[in-house]
Amino acid sequence: MSTLTQHLLARIEAHGPMTVADYMGEALLHPTMGYYTTRDPLGAAGDFTTAPEISQMFGELIGLSLAQAWLDQGAPAPFTLAELGPGRGTLMADILRATRAVPGFHAAAQLHLVEASPTLRVKQRDTLGDQVTWHDSLDTLPDQPLYLIANEFFDALPIRQYQRGSEGWHERLIAMRDGALAFALGPELPQPHLTHRLADTEPDNIVETCPQATAIADQIGTRIRDAGGTALLIDYGDWRSQGDTLQALQDHAFIDPLTAPGASDLTAHVDFEALAQAAPCAHSRLTPQGVFLERLGITARAQTLAANLSGAALASHIAAHRRLTHPEEMGNLFKVLALFPEGGTPPAGCTT
Repeated sequence: MSTLTQHLLARIEAHGPMTVADYMGEALLHPTMGYYTTRDPLGAAGDFTTAPEISQMFGELIGLSLAQAWLDQGAPAPFTLAELGPGRGTLMADILRATRAVPGFHAAAQLHLVEASPTLRVKQRDTLGDQVTWHDSLDTLPDQPLYLIANEFFDALPIRQYQRGSEGWHERLIAMRDGALAFALGPELPQPHLTHRLADTEPDNIVETCPQATAIADQIGTRIRDAGGTALLIDYGDWRSQGDTLQALQDHAFIDPLTAPGASDLTAHVDFEALAQAAPCAHSRLTPQGVFLERLGITARAQTLAANLSGAALASHIAAHRRLTHPEEMGNLFKVLALFPEGGTPPAGCTT
């Protein structure tokens, strides 16, 4: 039994069952035993691989989409170029390389990263150098135009789960059973924020909410409304939450979410409808990642890169293109939602 499991069981014994959100918060961000605070989870030696680690093409095209949005809005200077949950800094490095030739973009850009993990901040400094200002939250970003990317950020924010009863909702909780962590249900209560979900659910259906995600979407949208800019939110999920999507990943394989808190990555599908409704600015249609990347020209870019490759390197490159875009891989599972000013146009790759 892990030390964090023992800590959680002691907490439950002392204070009663905890919400799924509290469990995720402890498992991922406990100061000394949390998953993100104690390790680099990325790559072959970690537990999962994100799109920027698969191919440079992903970050290059995102960079050009953001740069075009910046040009379309009159090339404001200075502006904040920000990333939420930037991993090792690979995505931002690719963005910066791809936009180097855009006149005035780098001179006007001020680089800001929102990162909770001390371990990953070290990796980001190794990748990006000292040109970065780090933040614990969006609260301290400068008040100026914001061009932001959040790739696989919202999926790791703590969710709450509710199971529909006959008239109200039971909150799904983490309790102790036979000395181990186990799911349980709270009493059936009215949940006013879920009244609209009574029309598309039945008893025993599970609905997930993420108050932290909608609060962050509100912050991003408010900044874009007030100062201009664009945000690209890329994650797996769909337009509306439905069902139990909490999952744990360890060594690139799925495991029981309650088995190894602190030693496995916990995520849940993103409810993009909730993000769009929370942001007080315009938003794009929800676009599959494969469609988004194809609109930006990933196939032409892949062909250009392939011209200088052969053998195993070429095979790996072809596989990366497929993994990012094919409907049976990341192409349909991952979606893109863009935020931009009212009356403006969505960034390249997205439509209204």
